[in-house]
Amino acid sequence: MVTPANLIAAALTLIPLFVAAFFPQLLAERARALPVGWRLLCPAALSVPYLLVTCADGTFRWGWFALYAALPVAIASLLWQAGRTENGGMRRNWRDFLVLAVLGLAVDLRWFESAWPPHLAIFSKMLLLDAGIYGFLAIRQLDGVGFDLRLRLSDAAIGFKELAWYIPIGLALGLSLGFLHLHRNWPGFAPIVGAWIFTFLFIAVPEELFFRGWLQNLLERRIGRVPALLLTAALFGLSHFNKRAVYFNWRYVLLAAVAGIFYGRAWRQQRRVGASAITHASVDAIWSLWLR
Repeated sequence: MVTPANLIAAALTLIPLFVAAFFPQLLAERARALPVGWRLLCPAALSVPYLLVTCADGTFRWGWFALYAALPVAIASLLWQAGRTENGGMRRNWRDFLVLAVLGLAVDLRWFESAWPPHLAIFSKMLLLDAGIYGFLAIRQLDGVGFDLRLRLSDAAIGFKELAWYIPIGLALGLSLGFLHLHRNWPGFAPIVGAWIFTFLFIAVPEELFFRGWLQNLLERRIGRVPALLLTAALFGLSHFNKRAVYFNWRYVLLAAVAGIFYGRAWRQQRRVGASAITHASVDAIWSLWLR
C-alpha cells in the first residue's frame, strides 16, 4: 500500500544508497567531519523507516525498533575497530567477514522480514544494505569497492561482453537440467526496460556490491585473485539455495554459481560494481522474461 509514511520511509532508505553511488566521496567526508562518537551513532537513524512504516500500519514492536537502531551501530563500531587494528590499512580483518556473514545471512535467511507488513519486506534488505554501505564506505573506507553508479561506456562494454560469454553456457546448462524453459512471447519494449531497470537497482546493485565490491574484494587480499573469484561465485550460488524451492534448489545454486564467475570477472576488470551489475541485471531480466 502506498501511503505518505511509506513514501517518506522509502526516500529515507534510498538516500544513503544513492548518495554513496553518485557522490562517492561525500559520505566518507561528512562522516570524517564528525566526532567519533557521533560517527558511530549516526546509523541508528536507519531505524526511522521502520518506525514510520510500522506505526502507520499498527504493527510497531519495540524489539524490532531496537534491533534496527542497534545493529547498524554495532556494524559501524566493528568496522571502525577493524580500521584501527590495521593502522588504517585495508588488508583484511576478521571483523569485516563477521559483518558480511551477519548481513548476508540476515538477508538470505530472511531473519528480519517478519518485522514488516506484508509486501514491504524489501525494506529489511535495503536497510541492511544501508548499514553495510555506511560501515564499509564511510567508517571502514574500504578501497577498491567500485561502488560508483555514474556509469561509463566501459561498464556497458565489459558488462555485455561477460553476458555474451555466459549466455551460451547458462542456456546449455539450464536447458539440459530442466531449470530453464524457453518462452516465445514478446512482452513489449516498456516492460523489458522496466524489468531491467528495477532488477538493476534493487537486485543486481545490492548483490554485486555485497558479493563483488565487499566480499570478493576482501577475499582477494587474503587468498588471491582467482581463488577469491571462485569462492565468491560459490557463495553467491549457495545464497540461492532456498529460491523457488522448499529445501535445497541445487539447480539454481549451480546456475547462479556459474553466473557468479562472470559477474566477478566483470567487476574485477576495472573494479566497478556498475559493470558486474549490468551483466547481473541482464541475466536476471532475460531469465524472468523468456526463460522462467
